Amino acid sequence: MKSDIIFKYFPDLTEEQKQHFIQLEALYADWNQKINVVSRKDIDEIYLRHILHSTGIAKFQQFLPGTTVLDVGTGGGFPGIPLAILFPETHFTLVDAIGKKIKVVQEVIDGLQLTNVTAKHMRVEELDTQFDFIVSRAVAAMPTFVRWIKGRIKKNSIHERRNGILYLKGGDLSEELLEYRTAEIYNLSDYFTEDFFETKKVVYLPLKYKG
Repeated sequence: MKSDIIFKYFPDLTEEQKQHFIQLEALYADWNQKINVVSRKDIDEIYLRHILHSTGIAKFQQFLPGTTVLDVGTGGGFPGIPLAILFPETHFTLVDAIGKKIKVVQEVIDGLQLTNVTAKHMRVEELDTQFDFIVSRAVAAMPTFVRWIKGRIKKNSIHERRNGILYLKGGDLSEELLEYRTAEIYNLSDYFTEDFFETKKVVYLPLKYKG
């Protein structure tokens, strides 16, 4: 079963979580035929390229119950939906400026009956809520992304790590992160052995509250 790649790295999932991960393939395959949000090649490898990649954040940061997380430019629901399955007591808000993508995300949320996810068709700058963490998959260079999410981070941290950005990105990030001295880079290849993750990273950038 293709979903076994998830269970290999997350062996302690509940039966409900396992079923949710198994259901993702059919839900995305069905909706992707109607509204193209994932390339055909990626649909065939959705567990590796999208779902497992999204869960890389969980290898770095476990979210406590009651945490609020914003997924910016969620596209087809990544990393937000896989993370929402892993952390059922954390609330995820998934935003994207492209309406057809959010339609697919909403259909997947409804198909899985996830109660801890809200999907919004809007630009992140239009949000007036604050969150503990902001996650994303390489939707923009970090300086642009930081500008977009200004004022969206909660003041008080409930985790050992300070509130901030958890960003999935690949390649050489040295120039992009030059001005962010507090940024920490973690290689996903330290957690996942597949070749796909050789250059993939999680970037953690703690952010100061700006009220």
